[in-house]
Amino acid sequence: MTKALVAALEKRVAILEAEADVRRLQARYMFLCDTPNPEYGCASDAERIDRIMELFAPEAVWEGVGEYYDGQFGKAEGWDAVKAHFQNFWGGKTDPALILNCHYLTSEQIRVADDAMTAEGNWVHMQPWLFSDGKALLRSSRLFNRFRKCEDGVWRFTQNRTENVFVAPLPATWASDYPATSVLMKD
Repeated sequence: MTKALVAALEKRVAILEAEADVRRLQARYMFLCDTPNPEYGCASDAERIDRIMELFAPEAVWEGVGEYYDGQFGKAEGWDAVKAHFQNFWGGKTDPALILNCHYLTSEQIRVADDAMTAEGNWVHMQPWLFSDGKALLRSSRLFNRFRKCEDGVWRFTQNRTENVFVAPLPATWASDYPATSVLMKD
C-alpha cells in the first residue's frame, strides 16, 4: 500500500469513528433524559443532571426554539447555564407529576468535518409524555446539534438545539392497557 492510500484510509476510519461516537453521544443524552430515569444506580435527579452534563463542552449552548418551546425552554449559553436549565426542569417538580417521557429518534444525518474533530447532526424526535393525572401529550421536534472532540478525546455537545414541530394532546386512555409489571406502576 502506498502512503497516500494508507493516509486516505486512516482519514476515512477517523470520520467513521467520529460518526459512531456522535451517534452514541446523542443516544446517551436522550436515554438520560427519559422518565422514569432508566439509568440503574442513578439515585437522584441531581445525579442524572451530573451525568447529562458530562456530555456537554464548557461553551455549550442548549436552545429550545419555535412555537411553544421558546417560552418553555429558552436558551442557555455556557456549561453553568445549561446545568441550571436542567436543574430547573427536574428540580422544579411538575404538577401533575411527569411519569413517562421517552425519546425516539429518526431521520439521522451526521456530518463530520474533514479533520474529524467537529461534527453536526440532525434528527427528528418524537416523544410521548404521560402525567400522573392521566393527561398525555405527544411532542415532535427537529434536533440541530453540534459536537466537538475535546482535549480528553471525548466527544461532547457544543450546541443542542431543539425546534418544535408540534405538541398534541393524546386521549387519557392511550396508555391505559400497559401491563401490571410496567415501570409506570412503581410508587
